[in-house]
Amino acid sequence: MELIPAIVEEYAAKYTSPEDELLRGINAETYASHAQPHMLSGHVQGQFLSMISQMLQPRRILEIGTFTGYSALCLAKGLLKDGLLHTIELREADGAVSQANFNRSIDREKIILHVGNALQIIPTLQETWDLVFIDADKVSYMEYFNLVLPSVRPGGVILADNVLFHGQVLEEPVTTKNGKAMQSFNEMVLQDERVEQVLLTIRDGLLMIRKK
Repeated sequence: MELIPAIVEEYAAKYTSPEDELLRGINAETYASHAQPHMLSGHVQGQFLSMISQMLQPRRILEIGTFTGYSALCLAKGLLKDGLLHTIELREADGAVSQANFNRSIDREKIILHVGNALQIIPTLQETWDLVFIDADKVSYMEYFNLVLPSVRPGGVILADNVLFHGQVLEEPVTTKNGKAMQSFNEMVLQDERVEQVLLTIRDGLLMIRKK
């Protein structure tokens, strides 16, 4: 399902601040060489992530799902001078690409890459999170959320990507594994009185969640 017409996406990109040289290069390299380039956050969503981070000025960011490093670099733009971003990638190959991209960034000393299972790695990170970005396997979103929320500071923000999942959550009934997972996640967050949230129709759906 085409959630947003291509002509609208193009218009949004035209009137969004341009990518810097590094991000533009990562975007091009990912589409030229990766088998699943659609997983990249991309220009408009990347700029949104960057602006949210710059408004929050976080000291600690957690990203679950690194891919080729584009979104981490966007999020890192708002870090305080002593800030750190921890990002977790399951696949070793994507982790290696991400680290190479981080090494080209002025924020390279602020980004810590972990390669492995996020459900095992997150409990080892003894941090209080100002900002969390969830963009990994959809069936684990509820586990990720419940695992990180206690360590998010009051007023902190969780951003969950792909919450519309190609429109599959709009089916009656929802039939696919990932569609069901995202629908269950959206319902769970809606019922959680510890947070407030808004579902943004950016790209494939972005749920912005604020801890009370």
